[in-house]
Amino acid sequence: MTNKTIAITGATGQFGAIALDLLKAKNANVIALVRNPAKISDVEARKFDYSKTEGQVESLSGVETLILVSSSEVGQRSQQHYNVIEAAKKAGVKHIIYTSLLGATNDNTVKSLAGEHVETEAALKASGMAYTILRNGWYTENYTGSIPATLANNAFYGSAKNGKISSALRAELAEAAVNVALGEGHENKTYELAGSTSWTLSDLAAEISKQTGKDIPYVDISAEDYAAALVQAGLDSGFAGLIAQWDVDASKGALFSEDKTLEKLLGRPTAGLDVAVKQALSVAVNG
Repeated sequence: MTNKTIAITGATGQFGAIALDLLKAKNANVIALVRNPAKISDVEARKFDYSKTEGQVESLSGVETLILVSSSEVGQRSQQHYNVIEAAKKAGVKHIIYTSLLGATNDNTVKSLAGEHVETEAALKASGMAYTILRNGWYTENYTGSIPATLANNAFYGSAKNGKISSALRAELAEAAVNVALGEGHENKTYELAGSTSWTLSDLAAEISKQTGKDIPYVDISAEDYAAALVQAGLDSGFAGLIAQWDVDASKGALFSEDKTLEKLLGRPTAGLDVAVKQALSVAVNG
């Protein structure tokens, strides 16, 4: 076990909280960087905000390896990440591990998200610090999170046609980040991280049908109709449009990859769609 001090941003977020728990389970020397340190009780927590440069250098004092979980604020992320990278450099951080996007620099990618990741990757490479770029594939939960609505509607709606999705569970990608932080030989590497198997939305609907005993078809509709349906369900129109566009991107192969690096970092294949659906159904039933 390494004795180096590892800090993680967004440690109370969905990805960060999983990574923090994994680091704690491995008895790592970890610091949680969060907006509200009072939410963390069992490890050292320091106040940290991506947008507020004041205090960032101090909060990164003594940190050797930083897991920089990408901000959730699309449109503000380039500047936010730049702030963190500059603060880390001043604080003497040796290695930054950054959660980027699968195929970020490819022509066929999720263009609405890729730009800020590409800019952050460039800033990391220019910083002089060691870096590891984890180009995370789509979270399976991005789709299985729609299972409650699917059951209510007796159909899974989307605009991804027969596009293949090489997703992984959020916990698997968080575990990969932790393994990189605790491991050796990952400096100045860029990893494309995709699930071991690929699936379509029709496959997902079939798995939901199998596990619930209901006939749940996948119904492919236009991106405009899908966005309108999401707005009707209560989503903000801008976000609804993004979700629909991501499906269109998926239909063109933007979420597909045959890269097996994630398997290597985990030491095993990623979970199948059956496991993800079972988890999501359990949450839907038990809360």
